[in-house]
Amino acid sequence: MLEDKKPQLTPVSQLGEFGLIKHLTENFPLENSSSELGVGDDAAVVNPEGKKVVVTTDILAEGVHFNLGYAPLKHLGYKAVVVNLSDLAAMNAVPSQILVSLAASNRFPVEAFEELYAGIALACQHYHVDLIGGDTTSSNAGLVMSITAIGLQDEQKIVKRSGAKPNDLLVVTGDLGGAYMGLQILEREHAVYLANPNMQPEMEGYDYILQRQLKPEARTDIRTTLEQMDITPTSMIDISDGLASEILHLSDQSKVGFHLYEEKIPMDTQMINTAEELNFNPVIAALNGGEDYELLFTISPDSYDKIKNHPDFTIIGHAVEANQGNYMVARGSNELIKLTAQGWDAFLNKGE
Repeated sequence: MLEDKKPQLTPVSQLGEFGLIKHLTENFPLENSSSELGVGDDAAVVNPEGKKVVVTTDILAEGVHFNLGYAPLKHLGYKAVVVNLSDLAAMNAVPSQILVSLAASNRFPVEAFEELYAGIALACQHYHVDLIGGDTTSSNAGLVMSITAIGLQDEQKIVKRSGAKPNDLLVVTGDLGGAYMGLQILEREHAVYLANPNMQPEMEGYDYILQRQLKPEARTDIRTTLEQMDITPTSMIDISDGLASEILHLSDQSKVGFHLYEEKIPMDTQMINTAEELNFNPVIAALNGGEDYELLFTISPDSYDKIKNHPDFTIIGHAVEANQGNYMVARGSNELIKLTAQGWDAFLNKGE
């Protein structure tokens, strides 16, 4: 059967704002007992059931945080949820609910919203969170998404950025720099397409790093893993803006310095090979690239034996007294390179 090149698209005006919301949210059943009242009333009702409520929010704006030239709407919906759940994971909280607000121009038909919400639904199912509300409105500047995520946790289990002590070990999950290098491939192929729309994009061999950029995952699994290992982080943050920037945040909030070892930074082979292909230093991608959504945390030195051989974790440095500053110890020498925050900043980066 030939694909319909001009499918009939439904203008949002045909449904109206409330009709659109109802249409997009009617297949979101509530899973969590803490979700007492969801979409359909003036406000949602969340019952924290004796726990502390942990709340975070993020705005994603077209042309600033994403480019619809190569970011599929379904992936975008999924990623928008993930970036918020990652913040909850960084607080050691259990994600439970989200609220989604959208502003979009009239170039987006109902079918585009359906794609976006299909991605949101997939993330809700995967992470067992409930969509309990939100809003839609029109926009003169493309697509803007704002997601608020709610999590629950016992007060004594919440981990902040401010608890690191000198001699604590600095630990990271997964590997770093992949999302940034995935973005470089997408940018390269998008530029080729704009120059010649008949050229086929060269995406083979970049699967892992493209997934890291387009469909990242929040490390909500780490909470359980650490609990099973009887390890409580002394401080924690997620890596959204780059390793160097996040280390400086922990340093600022905990009033300590950090010494990071370049040779210890975990990097995937595909990321390293792609960086070399593009004449880019892979360490810079790991330090400043961002969007990896891994967790960076500190633990007491007493926990070294528990964590040293675990495949999910890499010890990359340690905390020092604040007056010793934040430095990276260069590979193959003991040269100290001062860490600076060159990560992604929405007010300095006009587009990805």
